[in-house]
Parts: sequence; C-alpha cells; structure tokens
Amino acid sequence: MTTATSRHSDRRISPVFLGILAVTAVTGWATWSGFAEQPGVAVFLFVTAAWVVSLCLHEYAHARTALHSGDISIGSKGYLTLNPLKYTHALLSIVLPVIFVIMGGIGLPGGAVFIERGRIRGRWRHSLVSAAGPLTNVLFAVVCTAPFWLDALDGVPADFRFALAFLALLQVSAAILNFLPVPGLDGYGVVEPWLSYEVKRQVEPFAQFGLLAVFALLWVPQVNNVFFDLVDTLLRWLGVDDFSSYCGQQLYRFWQGENEFCRMTG
Repeated sequence: MTTATSRHSDRRISPVFLGILAVTAVTGWATWSGFAEQPGVAVFLFVTAAWVVSLCLHEYAHARTALHSGDISIGSKGYLTLNPLKYTHALLSIVLPVIFVIMGGIGLPGGAVFIERGRIRGRWRHSLVSAAGPLTNVLFAVVCTAPFWLDALDGVPADFRFALAFLALLQVSAAILNFLPVPGLDGYGVVEPWLSYEVKRQVEPFAQFGLLAVFALLWVPQVNNVFFDLVDTLLRWLGVDDFSSYCGQQLYRFWQGENEFCRMTG
C-alpha cells in the first residue's frame, strides 16, 4: 500500500490548474466585455476552460473526502493539487469529456482518482466519497445559475448570460449522469456499500461497461428526449430559460456560424 506523506508540495495548487483558471478568467472577461472580435470563440474558450475547472474540482472533492475518511495515501498521488494530469487516465479524465461537450453538449462524467477503499471504514463514508464529486457539479450549477434565480441579470451582457446558461446545462447533465446507480458511475458507488456481497459480485464484471451502456442508451431518441427534458426542467427550476441555454450552445459552436435569432433577441 502507498505510504502517507505530509509534504507541502502534495497539497500545493498545481500551476496547470492555475493556468486553466487564468484562461477561464481572461476569456470570461472577454465574453463579458465584448472585447473579442469573434464572441463565439471567447465563449467556446470560456465554457471549455470552466468545464475543465469543474472536472478538477469534481475529482478534488472525491480525493479530499477520501482523505478525511481515512485514505491518507491521497496526498502522495497528487490528487490534492488539482492537477488533471495526475488523474488515472488523462484521456478519459479531461480530453473525452471535452470532446463530448463539443459534439453533443452533454456533461460526460470524467476524471478518475484511485482511492484505496480498504483504508476507509464505514458504509456512510464510502457513500460520501462517491457522492462528493457529483455534489460539486450541483454546487457549480447553482453558482452558474445564481444570476438567474436571484433575478440579477440587469447589466449582464447577453453573450455572458448565454455562456453561463450553457455551462449550467453541462453541470446539470453531469450531475444527473453521475448520480445514476449504474456500475462504473458515482451513483453506484453511493449505493454499493449497502448491497450484499452476492449482488456486488454479480455486478462487478459489468462495471467497466456501465458508462458505455448509458451513452448507448442516450443515442436512442426517446431516451435522449427524456434525459434532456429532465435537464431543461431542472434548469428552469433554477431560473434558466430554454432560450438562454439554447443560444449558449449555439454561440459555443462558433464554427457553425452566428445564429441571427439569438443575436437579434439577445
């Protein structure tokens, strides 16, 4: 087993994460101020960088909760630095979720931190470690939609409002997918400690195919419609109208050309 370490460098915020945060801030400012010559490019960079930030925070929440639950090996693995390059598989953790955002506007559960579950005692702690990640997406969605449900949109530029709405859509979809009790997803990790050994043994071989099965189902039009109806319902509950999230996605896909309808009514 990995030995514990108390080196300060194990908890120091990574320059990689700070760089991503800087890109988020600069492109967010460009989106707000209208400084960018092509607003769609600024929105694309802002939403993508903010999405990667949320992925890092998602995994940090898993790691931090595991640390306080008994897995003292977390620090030595670099998970407390918020560096996405420290995750189990950088392609699955960052690149693939970004590709899914670009292709389908859906928040793919990404990231992977290896937690030594044998160090953690108590079913509630195991469940909390799994729930910490998607709860971060929920919190991120609440922050993104705050101007909407606080009725504080006066003075907020249309492009920035659209970008926040689309970013909120990604967070809500990621939270829903992560909380599904499907093997391989965080939702299953929440309920797994409460299942019998026999059930867990039977389910274990299918864990590696859980996420693939979910996305295969999302290609079914009826399932896809139900899923996005749920996402839209939650967004409306948070004060985000369908128009804002739609225009946010259209603006994000700047390579498709400017959407005149969103520009005229924004």
